[in-house]
Amino acid sequence: MSYAETLIPPQPAPREVRKPMTAARLSGYILVTFWALLAALLLFTVVNGWDPDKFTRYGPRYLHGLWITLSLVAISVVCGAVLSLPLAMARLSKNRVLNWLAYGYIYFFRGTPLLAQLFLVYYGLGVFRPQLEAVGIWWFFRDAWYCGLFAMTINTAAYQAEILRGAIESVPHGQHEAAAALGIHKVIAFRKIVLPQAFIVALRPYGNEIILLIKGSAVVAIITVLDLMGETRYAFSRTFDYQTYLWAAIFYLTIVEALRHLWAWIERRLTRHLKR
Repeated sequence: MSYAETLIPPQPAPREVRKPMTAARLSGYILVTFWALLAALLLFTVVNGWDPDKFTRYGPRYLHGLWITLSLVAISVVCGAVLSLPLAMARLSKNRVLNWLAYGYIYFFRGTPLLAQLFLVYYGLGVFRPQLEAVGIWWFFRDAWYCGLFAMTINTAAYQAEILRGAIESVPHGQHEAAAALGIHKVIAFRKIVLPQAFIVALRPYGNEIILLIKGSAVVAIITVLDLMGETRYAFSRTFDYQTYLWAAIFYLTIVEALRHLWAWIERRLTRHLKR
């Protein structure tokens, strides 16, 4: 057995390698500085133009619009998730009729703007008023809030269906084979083995879709729904103060940041068994 007779003398720490200043790094520094100056300017504008009377008059309206926005997004996301599962199953089906019907639905609603879909629902379905009254659902489509909810639901369902389909296909085929080898029924294997793994894969894209839907929900203000953007338009029409839109941007940014942190916490919680 060999052993060291003398201690190895301490060695100095390796020199820190400085990264060279490239054009890309310089451009990044300039861009960050520009955005920092712009943020400071906006903050100064808000503080300098603070009007307590406007805050007292329109603050409750902003809170009401915020509640309308959050309720619209929450309900449409849940209803879209319920609708996306059969759509994803149809896209994965070997039945060509179901597959093509689901593909056509997803292709149309992902390929057209949400605003166009909203106008088709709000203005277009009025042509079929006698038929809708005959089946007793005209009360739903004559209300702008319900039309906005319906348009957002069918739009996000198409996106969520594609997210779910891709997540299901990303689960290794060995999971199916292992479940079959253990004698587990295909439906139970899909519900308890494949789907939970697919949801973990789809978690981050789901968060991105909800954020996009929050920002896209502002279009319902065009059809007289007094959501956050609708109340902002009302406040601007009475004051002609551009800061009303700045406050709306702050509200939207706060919602998105809160959701981003919440989604990151949920992802860490659900994937803690995958980290060492």
